[in-house]
Amino acid sequence: MSSIAQHPERNVIRVQLAHNVGLKGITLAQMEELEPMLQVVDCQKGEALLNQGVHEMEQYFILEGILKRVVSDREAKEMILRFAEEGQMETSYAAWRLGTPAPYSIVCVTRARVAKLSLRDWVAFIECHPGMKQAFEYDVMHVMSEIMAHTITLHLLDAPGRVKRFLRKHPELEERLPKKELASYLNLSAETLSRLKSRGKI
Repeated sequence: MSSIAQHPERNVIRVQLAHNVGLKGITLAQMEELEPMLQVVDCQKGEALLNQGVHEMEQYFILEGILKRVVSDREAKEMILRFAEEGQMETSYAAWRLGTPAPYSIVCVTRARVAKLSLRDWVAFIECHPGMKQAFEYDVMHVMSEIMAHTITLHLLDAPGRVKRFLRKHPELEERLPKKELASYLNLSAETLSRLKSRGKI
């Protein structure tokens, strides 16, 4: 973990941050204010950035790799709510605002690099910049809407329909996601997913 200013790839990281959906519209002056609060972290596949149930939360801007948002029940059965890749963000902003524990975990699907800061600092920052706060909260609501649509899809569509919908909405992720992860997201076994693909049913 290191600050951006001390990172050997700081110039690349600054470009990546400038193109992140969570920072769209940020001015140079605002970025100069935000940058000292950010820490760059390289993460391994399977590493958890956020654990379900904790109260200490962070804001993540994804620089490289893929993360997943996953919720577990008491029997440790998991449901993947979404995937997020470089250029996107991950957060538990709604829970932080409500003062409730993190309702899900955020885990690395692949090796990843993120720039992060505490949600306390991030909220203080956007409170000073209403335009950024409005755009950020819109993105948070959009993600929540997408997760709701996905959850409904799991109940309404058959297996081929679920796969077709994913390929239509996220074609860029098909070859990057491990089949086991994609199958879990679509509530299928890896064998069923492979069989559907091999038979050309999708």
